[in-house]
Amino acid sequence: MINRSSTRQQVMKPKNKKPKSKYKKLVNSLKKGGAKNPKALAAHIGREKYGKKKFQELALKGKKSKKRKA
Repeated sequence: MINRSSTRQQVMKPKNKKPKSKYKKLVNSLKKGGAKNPKALAAHIGREKYGKKKFQELALKGKKSKKRKA
């Protein structure tokens, strides 16, 4: 049996948003930190962490998944 409080909670729940990628989260945090070019800084950090080859593979995966969604 559904009572009033449970129906209110169902209506009040926020819609599920798509989870942000790690790259986007990093860009947003760098932007809040006052970086002049947060995307370039995030790319630099990614290349340091993963290396050039691995970072390019991850970027390619991101572009492919973006095309499929559009």
